[in-house]
Amino acid sequence: MLSLDGGFPVLLDIEEQLKGEDEVAAAERLVKRILKNYPRAFRIVAGDGLYLRSNFFNLALSHGKEAIAVLKDEKRDLLKDARKMFENREPEIIKTKNKEIQMWDLEGFRSWWTFDKEVRVVRTIETQTVRRQKTGRKEKIMKEWMWATTLKTNIASTEAIVKLGHERWDIENKAFNEMVNTWHADHVYRHSSNAITAFWLTLMLALNLYRTFVNRNIKPEFREKHTVKYFSELIRGELDCYGNCRQRYPP
Repeated sequence: MLSLDGGFPVLLDIEEQLKGEDEVAAAERLVKRILKNYPRAFRIVAGDGLYLRSNFFNLALSHGKEAIAVLKDEKRDLLKDARKMFENREPEIIKTKNKEIQMWDLEGFRSWWTFDKEVRVVRTIETQTVRRQKTGRKEKIMKEWMWATTLKTNIASTEAIVKLGHERWDIENKAFNEMVNTWHADHVYRHSSNAITAFWLTLMLALNLYRTFVNRNIKPEFREKHTVKYFSELIRGELDCYGNCRQRYPP
């Protein structure tokens, strides 16, 4: 479970997935505990298409939170109705240097039969120009995204919904991928469930402290010139020097 604070993710807690259940069941237990322990740590719960479930959305709403999830199941009436409604509507278009985003946004859908509240659907077609490293040629890549959310238009703009939808991947890259690739989180030091949980919680605490130090203590001008790993190497060097000095010159 993660919370974005000032551009960097804060890891809050974990939950084991039990045998015979899917990840949403584990996530519901986790969210309930998070809502009890950190009721003000976040305002929106975001997930992929697996989390577009009425019980999960109702859990968020019952605690005063909003929910957003990817809408991608072609069998869903909600998706079919949204596509039909968007057919004859002109999209809002955002253009940057290498990307064009067409956006459609409508609220008031009631086609999600198991969810007794209205939802809003946002659709984008994103066309990005990339240069292939191997050939050097430019190529256009087109992707379609759709999200269903409880967030109203007077609370979050279309652009805000698109940003929230994509930030889920930013969180995953800045947290889970970094933990595996840099902090060796994929290594199992002990094979008991308690030991694995204890290791992950300790690692999450260490990463939270480190990210807070880098983002809150180091000036932005200096931070932008170096990688995150650079500062960890400085810290390690200082610790090694301190340990060696203590051995040579004991107090």
